[in-house]
Amino acid sequence: MATFDQEPGGGAVAVPETDAVPDPEVPNGPTIVVRNVSKWFGDVVSVNDVSLSVRPGLTGLLGPNGAGKTTLLRLICGLARPSDGEVRVLGQPVRNNPDLYKRLGVMSEHQATYDFMTGRQFVELNAQLQRVTDVKTAVDRAIERVDMKDAEGRKLGGYSRGMRQRMRLAAVMVHDPEILLLDEPLSGTDPRQRIEFQNLVVEMAREGRTIMISSHILEEVEAVADRILLLVGGKLAAAGDYRVIRQKLSERPYIVRVGATDVRALAARLMQESSVESISMDGEGFIQVLSRNVRELQMALPRAAGEIGVRLNRVDPLDDSLESVFAYLADR
Repeated sequence: MATFDQEPGGGAVAVPETDAVPDPEVPNGPTIVVRNVSKWFGDVVSVNDVSLSVRPGLTGLLGPNGAGKTTLLRLICGLARPSDGEVRVLGQPVRNNPDLYKRLGVMSEHQATYDFMTGRQFVELNAQLQRVTDVKTAVDRAIERVDMKDAEGRKLGGYSRGMRQRMRLAAVMVHDPEILLLDEPLSGTDPRQRIEFQNLVVEMAREGRTIMISSHILEEVEAVADRILLLVGGKLAAAGDYRVIRQKLSERPYIVRVGATDVRALAARLMQESSVESISMDGEGFIQVLSRNVRELQMALPRAAGEIGVRLNRVDPLDDSLESVFAYLADR
């Protein structure tokens, strides 16, 4: 995996590790190794010269939509062939390796479920496809693990999004795989369902499994992941402890457009704040405030306006999209 080294100026840069091919018998060694992997579709480069390694535990794969997360997961599980580079899982090549596939569990983002099936029938089907010897015991264990025993006899078409995701997870883990690859599993779930799902995957990771969970939302992966891989534009932009990536987010400059009854007076007062780097007029009667500490700015704005008797009537972040956040981190 890439780690963070400090530049002379104090910034953090991603530095690829040079892991040897893992020995499956060595505890806590890398179970997934990706070396200089690229994948292109015609003129479109989806994954661009990515190198990383993943060890047992829970690793978050973070990036905006279209960053190449799904393609990378497909390369890791053998559903796609790299255009260049090498992928090894548990020390083995992943393409055309049926014995290895028995040790993997893959949950795609848009996998269809059969709404006419009951939850139990769906998990049983996956157990049969995985050629599980004792189907009943394996299915019972998997459904109990995701706490869906009470709903196993209901048809999938009547499940909520959260229930469906949990039953899909039961199907993915029915053969007790060592590695789980989960692509945007929290998409569309409500807060309670998200917490229940997160608690479950954390518990499974503590048992020694390798779990990769992808998301475009930092808060989703930082709540569960030991390590985070940040993918932007098909490239590995950063990797390491989530605290480091959170710190880089906090350092990112923000531009906030502010409207007030007297913007010039407010601008003069805001220049006294340490959280403000610069202020400019936008030609439409608003001021644009550049800050690297949004929390301090949020407190400074109403305080400054109150001190000079100015009323705020608009505060809009101009570049608060996920894409701008990831682009900033990628350029560091």
